[in-house]
Amino acid sequence: MDFESRIEDVFAEQGLLAKNDTHFKPRAGQTQMAMAVAKSIEQGSVLVVEAGTGVGKTYAYLVPALLSGERVVLSTATKALQDQLFGRDLPNIAKILNLPVRMALLKGRSSYLCLYRLELARGDTQLSDRGAHATLAKVEKWSQVTRNGDLAELTGLDERSPVIPLITSTRDNCIGAQCPKFKPCHVNLARKEAMAADVVVINHHLFFADLAVKDSGMAELLPTVSVVIFDEAHQLNETGVQFLGAQITTGQLLDLARDTLAAGLQLARGLQDWSALASGLERAARELRLSVGKQWQGAKLRWTELEPEGVDSLAWTTAIQVVCQACDHLRIALLTVTELAPDFERLCIRAQELGQRAEKFLQVCPADAVRWVEVGQQLRLVESPLDIAESVKKKMLKNTAEDAPQAHKSWIFTSATLGHEAQLKWFTVPCGLEQADVLRVASPFDYANQASIYVPQYLPKPSDPMHSAEVASLAGQAIDVLAGRTLVLTTTLRALRAIGAALEQQFADRLDIEVLIQGNLPKRELLARFREGASQGRSACVLVASASFWEGIDIPGDELALVVIDKLPFPPPDDPLIEARSKRLERGGKSSFIDYFVPEATVSLKQGAGRLIRRETDKGMLVVCDTRLTQMGYGRKILSALPPMRQIQNHDEFMSVLEALNSD
Repeated sequence: MDFESRIEDVFAEQGLLAKNDTHFKPRAGQTQMAMAVAKSIEQGSVLVVEAGTGVGKTYAYLVPALLSGERVVLSTATKALQDQLFGRDLPNIAKILNLPVRMALLKGRSSYLCLYRLELARGDTQLSDRGAHATLAKVEKWSQVTRNGDLAELTGLDERSPVIPLITSTRDNCIGAQCPKFKPCHVNLARKEAMAADVVVINHHLFFADLAVKDSGMAELLPTVSVVIFDEAHQLNETGVQFLGAQITTGQLLDLARDTLAAGLQLARGLQDWSALASGLERAARELRLSVGKQWQGAKLRWTELEPEGVDSLAWTTAIQVVCQACDHLRIALLTVTELAPDFERLCIRAQELGQRAEKFLQVCPADAVRWVEVGQQLRLVESPLDIAESVKKKMLKNTAEDAPQAHKSWIFTSATLGHEAQLKWFTVPCGLEQADVLRVASPFDYANQASIYVPQYLPKPSDPMHSAEVASLAGQAIDVLAGRTLVLTTTLRALRAIGAALEQQFADRLDIEVLIQGNLPKRELLARFREGASQGRSACVLVASASFWEGIDIPGDELALVVIDKLPFPPPDDPLIEARSKRLERGGKSSFIDYFVPEATVSLKQGAGRLIRRETDKGMLVVCDTRLTQMGYGRKILSALPPMRQIQNHDEFMSVLEALNSD
């Protein structure tokens, strides 16, 4: 039996999946996708697949990937999805197919406990917070029993904890093979397991970090694999541009100063004036921060000239020059003591790299990139490509033949949402995949009977100051009928706070409804609590969230019956990267609004709407509180790209559907 026939057999009505997985149901779309993946693996081609919610894309790429017998890298969007794929989906498929597959999970450095830095953290005099000390004690206890050192294993550890940077390493502060803890190092052990595995599960951040610097271990792994699969591929472009440019932050400078002072006083006291050197770099970082003047937190300053917009040219240039000088003084001092300890060699390299990066920002920005300055607790100088197209073509696809001339490599990209038209150009063009084979597989869900959509015509325009209050009022009515079971997605943090506060106030006296708001708890805890719903004597839940909750979260079943979206999710036009992309389109004779903003909003809205129906038995309603969706031509175009849900015409019908959902 040939390869493709074996794949078809697995997905057949009486095939291995049907016999061994009680939840499996044959789906034509899933089989179609699996066959396309098998063909791509056989031919060593590039395949892009948009697989609608419910197709079962994970099994559709895992089955042919495992049956091919080739070495495989699977890349997902988040560490949580990595854990799910590695801990559940991969073992299930391997067991069903009866294949002895060696699997490995590989994350970035920041996901693993660094034993050397844990040792240093014990004596950190700057760690004065009692809660931080308690967290550190918990980590130390866990460090004695963990095999993988993956911080995801440590329950109750808040991903926002200030302890995490103290107990994990970065590319900057890792001292590599000279580290006294190199042999038991969790990062290195994870890499060794990856090198020996048949299937390695990574994430997009790790992939692009490696593509940019070639030092994470993935550089050695990629040439030896024949199949690379990107799940949740719609995030590739935005993830990639974060790593393929250049940046320097005042935080990095302060960290270097602090680490140098600590190492100098501990390992080379008296050999250099470490306090003066560290103070010089700290002053340079502060002066750089002060050179931009008073700016609101979160501001992104355009940077089209030699200095950012609104910043004094002389003060800015001088501040960067002083940073370069401080880094160089530090580098020269560190060179005199590099033989004393590996820490000094790494610190020397850091000083040199940061100085070179700072010097780069004294030059004119390349024509194919964009620069800006982010103002927050630290100042971040960023230079970014507009997309990842050139890097994909030159560093990924072009290198396939160079990696293994005797073999071919298959690249597979898949997601539930990759565009709004047949050729999926929203995804393929910025990712440099115009020549790829493209397949679109529709969702098997019966949206007309499972879901409805309501666009309230009486609401004020999104620009109206009362809009968030009206959204909260509408959501409150629905929540009252449904007794919770509602996800409210906002496009801005301001709307998040306004709507969240209004709903908290409205249901403050209701013991049967709990209002959860993003930011009040870690994301993992919020989702776990929402999924619990009104079980075990607890209240039903309402979750108000923004940003990362628009995609990648799965809340099937009765706990979610309503998704409310405050307005169309257009990208912020004043963001420097978005502005630069818009100008590029305008220079090419295109409309930035029609050719960029509308497609971006369409994909984002599809992602948000995709939270509603996750299973064939789910029922629910989507409410989009933006009249532009039905009143404007571009809005109706966006609406047509959504799943074919039944459209609710007025408020009375809206309330009637809610009552029906409540009785189901």
